[in-house]
Amino acid sequence: MHDVLIIGAGPAGLSAALWCDELGLDALVLEGRAEVGGQLLWVHNPVENYLGSRAADGRELRDRFAAQVADAEFDLWTGVEIESVDLSAKRVALRSGEELQSIFMIVATGLRRRRLGVPGEAEFAGRGMIESAARDRELFAGRDVVVVGGGDSAVENALLLAEVCPTVTLVHRGRKLSARAQFAERLQGTHCVTVFTESELVRVIGGERVEAVEIRRRGALKPFQMAVGGVLVRVGYEPNTELFRDQVELDGGGYLRVTNEYETTVDNVFAAGDVASRLAPTISGAVGAGATAAKIIAARLRDATGG
Repeated sequence: MHDVLIIGAGPAGLSAALWCDELGLDALVLEGRAEVGGQLLWVHNPVENYLGSRAADGRELRDRFAAQVADAEFDLWTGVEIESVDLSAKRVALRSGEELQSIFMIVATGLRRRRLGVPGEAEFAGRGMIESAARDRELFAGRDVVVVGGGDSAVENALLLAEVCPTVTLVHRGRKLSARAQFAERLQGTHCVTVFTESELVRVIGGERVEAVEIRRRGALKPFQMAVGGVLVRVGYEPNTELFRDQVELDGGGYLRVTNEYETTVDNVFAAGDVASRLAPTISGAVGAGATAAKIIAARLRDATGG
């Protein structure tokens, strides 16, 4: 029996665990990946908006977080495969057959990038599907590429690729881009970038690696093919809440609904970080939410024991 089970070892989960240790709580952190950090490992640009600490990229900031919690006295299990979670019972079943029990839980499972779900997208992962322009653009230098999406991230990646690629085609299903004005203005002044609005990428084609894409434009009788050497998808994010559906209240986007104290609609189950922050997902917010959840839990345990 643990005081607190924390699911997820990104900024929110690590912050919660650090505060649990500070407050004398017995906490266990479960992380599915082989290393901690969560979405920080996706950030390949400089981090300049986390108060008190600038970093060259998310991994550098993650390394600082990891170093700080290394001496803390909470348990951290990485590479964990969770079979099921019973929020009401505060119980986690692992695929190894082990069951874990706690008094409180903190869900800090974060987000994942939304995929298109089209033929070829998964098959060509690592063979022409670009994960990050900031990290991978030199690998695609000299190749024609497609970027799917219309927000800040899609446009920013398109601009980075335009520095090294002969042509960049931005495909967006809406009538106009949703990116901020400064990004859209920079895009208009970049001659090698073509924007297809009211369009969808419906297929990725190739042999050993990506060779072409199929695009459908609204109102057209059939899709057309375009030869490309790389595809980058930036169509938003979705929360990692599959384990908790039908047990707790979610909003229309699948995010966990929480109170001002970060408690979900299940008693003594809290949610911290991006999994419960549809409108304002930030590193700062995740760290603060994790700390707050831990402090609320500590206060409740004191009240319950008369300490």
